[in-house]
Amino acid sequence: MEYSEYKNIYNRLNTRKDIKKMMEKGYEEEFLTTILTQKINRETKKRFHVVKQNSARLLRDWKRGKSLMQISEEWRFPPILTTMMIFLEDGAGRKEFWSYIRDPDSIGDEVLAEEIRDVVRSDVVYSPEANERHRQRGIWGETLLQNWLDSQNITYRTECDLRGSHDKTPDCLLDEPMMYAGKEIYWIESKASFGDNTEFRFNSRKQLAPYTLLFGPGVVVYWMGCLNDLQPVDDVYVTDISILETKLGPVPSKAKR
Repeated sequence: MEYSEYKNIYNRLNTRKDIKKMMEKGYEEEFLTTILTQKINRETKKRFHVVKQNSARLLRDWKRGKSLMQISEEWRFPPILTTMMIFLEDGAGRKEFWSYIRDPDSIGDEVLAEEIRDVVRSDVVYSPEANERHRQRGIWGETLLQNWLDSQNITYRTECDLRGSHDKTPDCLLDEPMMYAGKEIYWIESKASFGDNTEFRFNSRKQLAPYTLLFGPGVVVYWMGCLNDLQPVDDVYVTDISILETKLGPVPSKAKR
């Protein structure tokens, strides 16, 4: 995807309501939800300490009659995390708080229970539904990758197979190196996210660059798409769902390590 198109989408996505508006322009819901989730995660990290330092003020506003959603919107902070700061400031424990988020019906006060339901419905990142959707998206991407390799009779070890053998392990470590787009590769990583420069830099630092040191060159697949002009990282090749239309080839004998 061209950066200009991506930036336009990114700038227009701020709440769940914006997803519906952008779907009318032809974009898929899962793609838009992924980008909004990444955006909220980044902004949350930037603002977390500022909001936390004002948790006493948030609690006072709530006690004076403002709703949890009003406070969340005023502070431009995720509804569930805003509510968590208020509840913890009011003396609730984390375990107690998350039990309310998972099951608002367990709250004896029906007015409060409805407020919590509204918070959970409105949070596209930190709600139980959002967490499950993220988990399922990850499984979907890994399944696509494994089915693609299986269809070519290419054998590999999964992250589960490799657990305990290395500090960092890719989703699929090929049993034999293969050729991809003229490049020799040893591993493939599945990412059910959109690969912009921020995401790619983070993934490269935490996972991809270490993989190259441990195993050699490899491929990262961003199933929700990626920018066309990502800043390159040595021995890391980037692609999207179009990889399913390609086939890996054998490494010429003289090129094998």
